[in-house]
Amino acid sequence: MNINYSDLNLNQTVKNEISRLLRSIDNNKDDLENIWQLMDIVWNEYRCNNKKLNWSNIDKFYSHPIWLLNGLFIEQHALSMQHRNAISDWIAGQPSISKILDYGGGFGTLARLIADENPSLLVDIYEPHPSDYSKQKISDYPQIQFISNIKEKYDVLVSTDVLEHVPDPLKTFEKMILSVKDNGYLIIANNFFPVIKCHLPQTFHLRYTFNVFAKLMGLVIVGPLEESHATIFRKESNKPVNWLVVRLLEKASKGLFPLIEFSKSVLRPIYRLVKHENTPR
Repeated sequence: MNINYSDLNLNQTVKNEISRLLRSIDNNKDDLENIWQLMDIVWNEYRCNNKKLNWSNIDKFYSHPIWLLNGLFIEQHALSMQHRNAISDWIAGQPSISKILDYGGGFGTLARLIADENPSLLVDIYEPHPSDYSKQKISDYPQIQFISNIKEKYDVLVSTDVLEHVPDPLKTFEKMILSVKDNGYLIIANNFFPVIKCHLPQTFHLRYTFNVFAKLMGLVIVGPLEESHATIFRKESNKPVNWLVVRLLEKASKGLFPLIEFSKSVLRPIYRLVKHENTPR
């Protein structure tokens, strides 16, 4: 993993911690697997548990320099940048959009891409744990600011890989929807998979049912965003969410999830065998 941080304006404590982590990388793994491994190392060091949530420890984890290192990694990782460029390109191509909320925008990479593409756009980054370096990086962008509270409605909200980190993703999703204007857009990318320990298992069932909940919560599915792992939604209804229905469906989704996963594990080898038998030789 070639990340040059020595000449960055970081305090020595942060540099020492990044250096310590980088010494732990496994040269037999690719860079993405290594950054995930480093996240898990820090998660374990803070004694975090994704089934018994201790938010005092988890808050320390999300304030750790591993997230600065992750941001630096993203900016030199081709696929990660492809996803973010696809989002910024789409936003820049929508004449109705003037103000954007990057929900959980972390390092500020996407916000800077949007501003570089269209300097007239305003971007707020809602991020509970911005690093000093992230703040430095946006200092030359008067149209970008970090915010700790959402006090207005936006033309479009972007959320990339956020909901798998929160204990009640549907409630957080409702907050996102409420922060968008009528007929505004939400660009949502989720990763409801156990690739790192800070992805909470209680969210994984949503990999199959998230779009169903989006419709129940007043959104229209515009479609997948090409060249990214995000989906575009449009806010069509401003009616309150019927939480009785949503919670009942959530229970059903959680109950069906292990059955779906088990069925896939059984059917996948059968499918491969049938496909192999029917392949012309």
